Amino acid sequence: MKTAVPCYYHLDVEVSPERVGQVSRILAAHLTYWDLEPLVKPVCRSAELLLEAIDEHATDKHTSIEMWWNGQHLITAVGDNDQDLRPDQDLRACLEHIAAVSDGWGCCATDTGSKVIWFSQRARAGQRVPLVPKAPAPSLREVLQVPRTTPVTTLATPADPPGGALEDAR
Repeated sequence: MKTAVPCYYHLDVEVSPERVGQVSRILAAHLTYWDLEPLVKPVCRSAELLLEAIDEHATDKHTSIEMWWNGQHLITAVGDNDQDLRPDQDLRACLEHIAAVSDGWGCCATDTGSKVIWFSQRARAGQRVPLVPKAPAPSLREVLQVPRTTPVTTLATPADPPGGALEDAR
């Protein structure tokens, strides 16, 4: 969930039993590419259930699938062209599943009489990659001067006291 770049994907498909698995793998590949691996399982399972219900109950198998990622929410929409397919009867089981695993969902009619079923998944804070801590930057505005270094040879020789005190002691 690292990317905040808006992403969009659209797929038109003629639903059949073998195409359901293919569509699921295509959606999973896009979610992985968008760096949304934690959303792959709930989104693909919900899309599979809708496609299987359309395959079983609809007379017109042409379906459009769209996904939008805005950096916080992933919205997936499945639109069918069958005017006789009723969400309250034919799609009841898959809508119950979608309601259980998604943060929001809905169904709306289009101008042509077909319908679009959509659901959204929110990016959870716990699923984000933790930030790498940075080393603290110095906050001093002044630079402290390093003490002048004294050559090592000067420190190794003994200093004569003033006035030849060493010679007087002998």
